[in-house]
Amino acid sequence: MDLSTAPRYIPPPTNNRRTIGFLLVVAFHALVIWAFMSGLGQMVVDRLKGPLETRIIEEAKIEEDAPPPPPPKFAAPPPVFVDMPVVAITEPVADTSAIQSTTNVRPVAPPPPPKADVVVAPRQNPRRPNTGAEEMYPAMSRRLGEEGTVVLLLTVNEEGRVTEAKVQTSSGFERLDEAAAKEAGRTWRFLPGTINGKPASMQMPIRVTFKLPK
Repeated sequence: MDLSTAPRYIPPPTNNRRTIGFLLVVAFHALVIWAFMSGLGQMVVDRLKGPLETRIIEEAKIEEDAPPPPPPKFAAPPPVFVDMPVVAITEPVADTSAIQSTTNVRPVAPPPPPKADVVVAPRQNPRRPNTGAEEMYPAMSRRLGEEGTVVLLLTVNEEGRVTEAKVQTSSGFERLDEAAAKEAGRTWRFLPGTINGKPASMQMPIRVTFKLPK
């Protein structure tokens, strides 16, 4: 086979315009990157921004309310003098007829005070005399020589009987006290006491003296 006679491959013609545009774009980006890295871009940004102005705004002062005006002064009115009326004072005339009528009326006497009750204490019955100390003297007290005075408080009922006999003051010997109280309650009789003339039960003291003959 003869190579000289064989057909050859012919490449298509290149677009020169596209190649040139691509190169320009790459060059522009490279320039921008170089500008930022070298500080040229910061200078451009500062110029675009321009200087910043700062202003201090003062606070608005609050105006205080002005005080109210003083009240107007009024002149005091002149004093007015009024004459005091004259009042005549006359003494009242006493009514003699009224005095006479009152003197004629007699004062009413106060009621008499209530009468006090008439109380009569019990007393000895002369028809039935009570036993004496010699008759009630205990034999043991005689032998021992016991002497003394005992005061008994007796309760005498409406019939004159002794319902109770208590030793008010002792004689100093128990045998003498018991002998007197026992004899009084057993045999003694009295005229009963009265209140306004009516028999009533009441108390009475009585003294019994024990004394040995010498």
